[in-house]
Amino acid sequence: MQDIATNRAPAAPVEVSPDNPCPFLRGLVANGYVGGHIVPLPELTDTIKRATGKTGLAALFAGAQIFGVAMIANGAPFRSLREGAILDQLRNGPLDKHGAGSRILDQHAVVHEDEIARLATFGSDYSNPDGGTERGLNAAEIKTFMRANFQRAKDDHPWYWGILHGYYRIMMLGEWPVLLDILGKGDGKDRYLSVAEVKTLFVERSFPARIVALLDRK
Repeated sequence: MQDIATNRAPAAPVEVSPDNPCPFLRGLVANGYVGGHIVPLPELTDTIKRATGKTGLAALFAGAQIFGVAMIANGAPFRSLREGAILDQLRNGPLDKHGAGSRILDQHAVVHEDEIARLATFGSDYSNPDGGTERGLNAAEIKTFMRANFQRAKDDHPWYWGILHGYYRIMMLGEWPVLLDILGKGDGKDRYLSVAEVKTLFVERSFPARIVALLDRK
């Protein structure tokens, strides 16, 4: 029997460490595209770059960005260059937003679906290229969502937030806007990130069929 969501034959689930907090990386590990511990930077870069579907100069630019982020993710860039990114040691690293993110996935890798429902409140209904309409967030709505997340965290940690203001805002650009770039549907200002697909990614750690087709391409 085939998995309708991914167009792949079902396989035994791969355990993903709670210390890997990135939903996209968790999906890659769970579906066997990369290992869950140390992954060489070229392998990780190539895998994620395939998922973007970009070609030519756009693919080269995307690959350079992915490589750079992966290199600093553990806080030891020279070690990462030599050995690879350690995907089960990302929490509390340089890219951990410490409460300034969506809070959909907590530090124990528990998914909070009330936070997915909160995400949906920032979106609108969009025409689904596959038919009908669905709830999603375009680039502007994602910016509003991230600002609200930052303000929520600031209210929780007011004494040091001014120091970290710029840093966390930069870190946020590597999460939801990247998911929009990879998973988004539609074009231009109407390109949107489907809330239903976000839920599937977080809860089931699986990708839509169009992304699987790109990842499976060699």
